[in-house]
Amino acid sequence: MAFLDFLANDIAVDLGTANTLIIHKDKIVLNEPSIIAVDRRSNKVIAVGKRAMQMHEKTHEDIKTIRPLKDGVIANFHAAELMIRGMIKMTSNKPRFFSPFFHRMVICIPSGVTDVEKRAVRDSAEHAGAKEVYMIHEPIAAAIGIGIDIEKPMGSMIVDIGGGTTEIAIIALAGIVCDQSIRIAGDAFSEDILDYMRRQHNLLIGERTADRIKMEIGSALIELDEPPSDCEVRGRDLVTGVPKVKNISYTEIAAALDKSVLKVEEAILKALEVVPPELAADIYTNGIHLTGGGALLRGLDKRVANRTKLPVHIAEDPLKAVVRGTGIALKKLGQYKNILLT
Repeated sequence: MAFLDFLANDIAVDLGTANTLIIHKDKIVLNEPSIIAVDRRSNKVIAVGKRAMQMHEKTHEDIKTIRPLKDGVIANFHAAELMIRGMIKMTSNKPRFFSPFFHRMVICIPSGVTDVEKRAVRDSAEHAGAKEVYMIHEPIAAAIGIGIDIEKPMGSMIVDIGGGTTEIAIIALAGIVCDQSIRIAGDAFSEDILDYMRRQHNLLIGERTADRIKMEIGSALIELDEPPSDCEVRGRDLVTGVPKVKNISYTEIAAALDKSVLKVEEAILKALEVVPPELAADIYTNGIHLTGGGALLRGLDKRVANRTKLPVHIAEDPLKAVVRGTGIALKKLGQYKNILLT
């Protein structure tokens, strides 16, 4: 049995809309954008992850880039399988004769997925080489990843803002008591910025530029204690048709993101409305925990705290909270078997 454990290549996967992270033997061995580049003529994969992202929106007719996940779930089954297979290959630096013959894989999924969407995740993992596939809900994985003992009779509120979905869950006794899942998250924020630049400045920008603006000067509040410097944005002028540069302030981006951030706030309040009173008392004490890339949006914690009148905590390294929790669930498979889906 020890020999089998030595050869086994068990991995934990945070299969996200924007980024995919993989943990192997307690270490994050991969953190790449969830995208692949494919040759249109041969259908062969040219690049996966960062290399494919560098090609995104810059390709000619022979190459296409595909983001296999949309709104937190698999939208392109074949591309997802190729991407998972390619990313697993990127994590292995062993000689061929030491290659693992067995994969046990734990993958996190949004709490609001349908049975069809679960099957798509499982099938993609199995076709990519997994022999045993387990799934775990993102809010539970995030809670484990930030050090919460989910098995205690104590309520914890997790708000995981990813690329495609925002998962809001109240967790107690190793289960989700009530939850909200909305398809407003990082991708929606980028789309808001793209639309704002087009409407207000007649400037056409790409998805990658919108993401960069979001990371550099993205804000949920118009007034910040430590405001970031203005951001230089390059794109195509919709009036003249020639390239143009525009300086944008964080206050403009805060205004552009306001409607989407408001929807996140409303979903949090909606989840709080249905919390049993004893768990509501726990949340009043413990506060709300923000995880996921969206938690890094400047001022979001203050804005949510002002709206809910509750303490709001941003997780340490929120981008990796879910994959860390998924890795712990893999390591302690026996302990967490009851919360894993098959």
